[in-house]
Amino acid sequence: MGMSVIFHVDVNSAFLSWEASYRKEILGEEIDLREIPSAIGGDQEKRKGVILAKSTPAKAFGVQTGEPIVSALKKCPELTIVKPNFERYVQCSKAFINILKEYSPKVEQYSIDEAFMDMTGTEGLYGDPVQVAHLIKDRIYKELGFTVNIGISHNKLLAKMAGDLKKPNMVHTLFPHEIEAKMWPLPVRELFFVGKSTEKKLKLLGIKTIGELAKADVKLLRLHLKKQGEVIYRYANGIDFNEVEEVAAPNKGYGNSMTIPYDVNSTENAHLVLLSLSETVAMRLRADGVEASCISVSLVDCDFISSSMQMTLSQATHHTKEIYDYACQIFDKLWDHQTPIRQLGVHTTKLVGASNHQMSFFENPKDKRYEKLDQAIDAIRNKYGENAIKRAAFIGSKLDHMAGGISKEKKTGITKSQM
Repeated sequence: MGMSVIFHVDVNSAFLSWEASYRKEILGEEIDLREIPSAIGGDQEKRKGVILAKSTPAKAFGVQTGEPIVSALKKCPELTIVKPNFERYVQCSKAFINILKEYSPKVEQYSIDEAFMDMTGTEGLYGDPVQVAHLIKDRIYKELGFTVNIGISHNKLLAKMAGDLKKPNMVHTLFPHEIEAKMWPLPVRELFFVGKSTEKKLKLLGIKTIGELAKADVKLLRLHLKKQGEVIYRYANGIDFNEVEEVAAPNKGYGNSMTIPYDVNSTENAHLVLLSLSETVAMRLRADGVEASCISVSLVDCDFISSSMQMTLSQATHHTKEIYDYACQIFDKLWDHQTPIRQLGVHTTKLVGASNHQMSFFENPKDKRYEKLDQAIDAIRNKYGENAIKRAAFIGSKLDHMAGGISKEKKTGITKSQM
């Protein structure tokens, strides 16, 4: 049997690209957010938001994903900040994954904007993997209007590392014989799962590059970094045992997780990530007409220790706010409130059809009316745009009634089937 061929496909600064292509293609805006210093970030009014994605020109000013909006504006006062519109991003994500599924029977969606594809044995169908990768990349750009990077190797880790080599809109290979030339000269922080705190510990050991880590004494690494030392030593040598796994069938549950490009070490930052995950999960539940009565939160910290906790609800739900509130409650119990976090996930199981919703003894019959109201509002906004209907509380208020991504005057009912 030949070697596996694995692709890692990653949308280039996803939220920003998706926002930019929507505004340009659908709303016909002149300015392309990708060409000016811009960023996607939440809740600027509260001065608490963080940068979720940034443009290349913003990166040139030193703006980083995960930093507070306040500090990004100090580096780049003319930064254009746009609120995230998760519903739109879920739709872009679906369209992107659907294209990948045409080329491989095994696609694992790793987060909202990246996926692994097992392309083993497809050479007979498509020929050289690099050519196919170019074909897929160009097709996504042509049909959906945003760019991706594709990394190719024999395992998931190397494919992911390859995809990160140079951006945007590129295809890279990182086969075992290329590790020494392409991966070893890179600084250790470029290695998957090495966060700031790990980078500091490695620097104290005199390890600055991935190559130096690959040649280090594994006993020494284990002594200073416990289990993580062993894992990153393997990674530095290009060894990874994980296979591409297809996501569980839809009826098993809906979840989303995110490897965070920075170490999350405050409850506030973690809650923001949980909100973005809850948005996408709840929207998928509603779109498929189901509710969940069990919610779990998973986290992987920078010591590579994973943990999770779940909660069974007295009442099934598909409301973003409820899922988010429960996720925060679970997270606050689960986390030790000191070890930095590298990955967070929100998952929902024990599904029931929204039409089979059981009235609980404690449930107020009024909730049923709210449910109908929600559905009616969703339907009106989907058809006529989100400004078509708003709550009376917002009349005469300066607050935007929906934290969407588009400036007030642009919020019309224009939609496009695949967006």
